Amino acid sequence: MGKTWHPRQLALGTLAVALAFGVALPARGQALPTGPLVLADGRLTIAGGVSATFSCAQSSAPGAGDCADDTGFFNYTDYEHSALRMVRFDIGASLKAGERLTVLGELRSENIGIFQPYALYVRFKPWAVRGFALQVGRLPPTFGTFARRSYPSDNLLIGYPLAYQYLTSLRADALPATADELLRMRGRGWLSSFSVGNPAPDRGVPLVSASRWDTGVQAHVGSQTVDATVSVTMGTLANPLVKDDNAGKQVSGRLAFHPGPGLLVGVSAAHGAFVAQSALTRAGIDPSGGFGQTAWGGDVEYSRDYFLVRFEAIVSDWRLPVVMVPIITLPLRATSTSAEGRYKIRPGFYAAARVDHLGFSEVSGTGRRDNWDAPVTRVEVGGGYSLQRNLVIKVSFQQNKRESAVRPKLTLVTAQANFWF
Repeated sequence: MGKTWHPRQLALGTLAVALAFGVALPARGQALPTGPLVLADGRLTIAGGVSATFSCAQSSAPGAGDCADDTGFFNYTDYEHSALRMVRFDIGASLKAGERLTVLGELRSENIGIFQPYALYVRFKPWAVRGFALQVGRLPPTFGTFARRSYPSDNLLIGYPLAYQYLTSLRADALPATADELLRMRGRGWLSSFSVGNPAPDRGVPLVSASRWDTGVQAHVGSQTVDATVSVTMGTLANPLVKDDNAGKQVSGRLAFHPGPGLLVGVSAAHGAFVAQSALTRAGIDPSGGFGQTAWGGDVEYSRDYFLVRFEAIVSDWRLPVVMVPIITLPLRATSTSAEGRYKIRPGFYAAARVDHLGFSEVSGTGRRDNWDAPVTRVEVGGGYSLQRNLVIKVSFQQNKRESAVRPKLTLVTAQANFWF
C-alpha cells in the first residue's frame, strides 16, 4: 500500500503556497491591484504575475516520506523543474514606439532563480484598420492552443497537458545508435542518454514545449470568422531555440475558424530540422538527410453559459539517422489526445477536469518489439476560487499511469495560489 496524505500536511502545504508570495487575505478596506501599470501617457504598459504551487505525491518509495515530490518525474519540464512544485514570477512590458510599431518583452523566474528572457519581439502593423501584424524576435507560439495560454491564470487546472510538458526520451543533441538503445530509455525522458552525439545524461523533449518560445518571424492576419498565422523559426516545436544549432529552420502555421458564437475550430502544422549539427558531425552523418520533426494538430473549443469544453489532438513524427542494426523504424511517432472542461458552479467558484493520453509507435529491437517510449495516461480534476478577479486559489488531484517498469504510477494532490495584474 502507498503512503497516505495527512490533512495537516495538506493544510500546511496550501498555506505555504499562499504565503510564498505574500497572498494573505486583504484586510477590510484594502485590495490588491487589479490591472497593469500604464505609464508615459499610455505608451508603456507593465504587467506581471506570480504563482506558487505545492504538491504532495503518494509514494511507496523508501524514504519518500508522507508528502513526497514527483518521484516519477511525470510533471518535469524542459527547464528541469517540477510544474507542480514551483514559485514563478512573470514581468512583461509593452512599449508603443509609434502608431504601428510596438516592442513587447517578458522576463520569467522559476523557484527564486534569476530572471530569464522568455519573450522579446517587435510587432509591426502596416495598416491601422486591417487585421494584419508582422512580429520578429522571440515569438508567441504558432502551433496549437495550450502553449499560448500556459500562464497559471489561463490554465483551468494546475498541471499541463501531456503533449506540452511530458518529456520523451528523444534529444536533439544525442541519438540512439540502435533500436535496442532507444528501447532502453523508455520512460526515462527526465534523464536519457545515448551513444551518438553528447554522451552526458540530460532531459528529453516534449512534443511541443510550453516552457520556451522560439525565435524568428511571424505573420498574422485575422477577421471575425477566421485567423491565419505562419512563422519561420530557429528551432522546432519540441526544441525552441534562440541560436540555431543545425542551419535548418522550422515553418509552422495555424488556421482558426469561428463558425458561430462560442465555437472555435483550429488546425496546425509544423516542420523543421530537429537533430543538432553537433550530433550529426560526431556520427559522421550528412546533415542534408532531413532529420526533422513534423507535426499536425487539431483543436475544438466550445463555450456556452456556465460550460467550457476543449479537445486537442497532436501527431508528431521524428526522423533520426540510421546508424547501426537493429535499425530504428522511422518515423518515430507520438500521438497525443487531450480533453478538458470547466463548469462555473457559482460566482467566483468553478470545477474543472482534464483527461490526457500520450502514445508512441513501435520499433523492433533484438528479440523485442515495443513502443519506442512508454505510453502515459493522465487524469486531473480540481477547481478554483477567485478571492478577487485576479487572485485565484486552485486545488487539483492528478493521477498518472505509465506503461513502464520505471515508476509506472503516481498520484498527486496539488494547491496553487495565483495573482496577476
